Amino acid sequence: MNSKMTLIYWKGEKFWLGKLLEHPEIMTQGETFEELEENIKDAYLIMAMDDVPQEYKMKKIAI
Repeated sequence: MNSKMTLIYWKGEKFWLGKLLEHPEIMTQGETFEELEENIKDAYLIMAMDDVPQEYKMKKIAI
């Protein structure tokens, strides 16, 4: 994977937190900035790149 995305990040009280500008629904944390970078890459691969079956369903839910 050679695409580049923009990581929005900040230091919380205990962890570094971040999300992708291009996919704001993908968010994670890490104890160090380096761990945050690795975790956001893993989260992207899991959330955006995993195969979705052709016969998927959708449902709106209240949050």
